Amino acid sequence: MGKSKKREIPVLGSPIIETHCHLDHLKENDPSTTLNEAKAFGIEKVITISVEPKNLQTVLDISSQHSEIYCTQGIHPHQAKLRTNEAMKKIEEGLSNEKVVAVGEIGLDYYYDFTPRETQIDVFKEHLELAIKHDLPVVIHSRDAEEDTIEILNEYAPKMKRKGVIHSFTSDITLAECAIKHDFYLGFNGIITFKNAQNVRDALAITPINRVLTETDAPYLTPTPYRGRENAPKYLPFVVEKIAEVKNLSVDEVLKTSYQNAFDLFYRLHN
Repeated sequence: MGKSKKREIPVLGSPIIETHCHLDHLKENDPSTTLNEAKAFGIEKVITISVEPKNLQTVLDISSQHSEIYCTQGIHPHQAKLRTNEAMKKIEEGLSNEKVVAVGEIGLDYYYDFTPRETQIDVFKEHLELAIKHDLPVVIHSRDAEEDTIEILNEYAPKMKRKGVIHSFTSDITLAECAIKHDFYLGFNGIITFKNAQNVRDALAITPINRVLTETDAPYLTPTPYRGRENAPKYLPFVVEKIAEVKNLSVDEVLKTSYQNAFDLFYRLHN
């Protein structure tokens, strides 16, 4: 017998916002092709994320070429060791661009420790100060760093008029509860479809739907049934369907609420 055919990507009937992907990391297609494929499945707007000094301009250029694409400015904890005064100046200059919707991707990653933890913490806090100064939300990465992330959120969140999102949420319930308490959002992606990710589904289960954002983190974390392929925004419908299943909600409610959540957080999407 031949291999069974993978389920086709569903068209869900209402627009979806891709709140976190890395268009400049995709290898299979260029941003224009990726965007056109995504639009065929209802993805209306896409946010492509900066992670290091050398791609700050890259994401700005991609977003400037497409009305549906927006971006962020920031340094990922993996690359926090590359922080320089010049890089921070470029980030701050970029925040005035109307296509920049947030400061990020920032945060802490103690799983790999590619950058010393003390440096990660310092750079994370420096970005939070920029977000407060420029009245922008933040996109936070946190992996195996729950205690320090919670401590920093408790310190900075009360100062932030615009909050942010803990993207690609994989942490424990304690961080989820802290984020929700501070009016942050949680970003969920293809991980929630993985068999061994019950902890992530548990976190989703306790997260109010008005605190949920949809993302792919493409080209990483491709959802079932397309694991093994390069991820792309077009696979977001599988994430939406799984959110609906875990939350015991209709797909339509998840679509409409998560769409509004993205606009509420990333106010420049209205432009």
